Amino acid sequence: MTTVQVAVPRKGRPLEAVLERVAHHAGPAADATERADEVVSTLRFEKAVTKRDRTADRSVYERLADYSDPSDPYAPEFTLFRDARDGFPRRVAFDSLTVPTEAGDVQLVGREEPFRALRKHEFALGFDSADLVLEEVVELRPEPLATLADVNERIDPRDTDVRVAGGLGDTVYHTLLATPETRGDGGRPLDRSFVAGHEGDLCISPRYERLVEAVIGTDALDDITFCYPGEDVDEEEAAIAEAGLGVYLTVTGSTARDNGLLVGEQLFPSETVLLENVHEMDERAAALAELLIDESETELVAPASD
Repeated sequence: MTTVQVAVPRKGRPLEAVLERVAHHAGPAADATERADEVVSTLRFEKAVTKRDRTADRSVYERLADYSDPSDPYAPEFTLFRDARDGFPRRVAFDSLTVPTEAGDVQLVGREEPFRALRKHEFALGFDSADLVLEEVVELRPEPLATLADVNERIDPRDTDVRVAGGLGDTVYHTLLATPETRGDGGRPLDRSFVAGHEGDLCISPRYERLVEAVIGTDALDDITFCYPGEDVDEEEAAIAEAGLGVYLTVTGSTARDNGLLVGEQLFPSETVLLENVHEMDERAAALAELLIDESETELVAPASD
């Protein structure tokens, strides 16, 4: 049976979410959960070594050789990437893992930018953060983009053949945050309408500028000036507290509150999503997509594209 290749991130929360989902659908004798855990623990250890939180007693090349088992077609594979930071010329990254499922063998292939790999027609399927879609291809409009289900409608088919097929439910939110002084004593809701009536700075991460424009809506930003955390700021919430108003990812909002911020409207879900290149899809890829996306596990499943 032909293996279906799926582009996935090389590290981080999205990769862990994909590994968990695919392992859940693996055959009973595949040891997929144990292999997925092996990938996660290996990458966390290597991240700790890179950040100097852990010490390795072997060179990176020796560790890489130990992580690999060429005799086992279902063993995870890793690779080395150049790290831009001084003193760390190489880092271990995820390369691939093949998992047997009822839809056939699935090979998860690590890519630095899975979404862009699909845009270049290298894969029919891929997983990436929904943020990347907003940052690159959705149309900016006066009205805000509020749900993942609306993303496909804002993708110009002349720009890309990639569409959002559904989410994995590992959701955190881009959330509006403000100091009590910025909100004032009027008790106004801390939502998009508040931003529309605000004049001055809005602190965001530089990489999220286009995303914020999409989820707040361009009309609401007429009197807003984006500002960004300085390089010496450890917590972006601290920079938002200094600016008075901002947007950042939250789970519980506890760090924001620790910095004296009020937690406002959840503007948009940051979720790992399954992406399809509609021109590369075939029956095997479609069967795998149907297997991996369970609408009961997330309210953010996008409608099928035309």
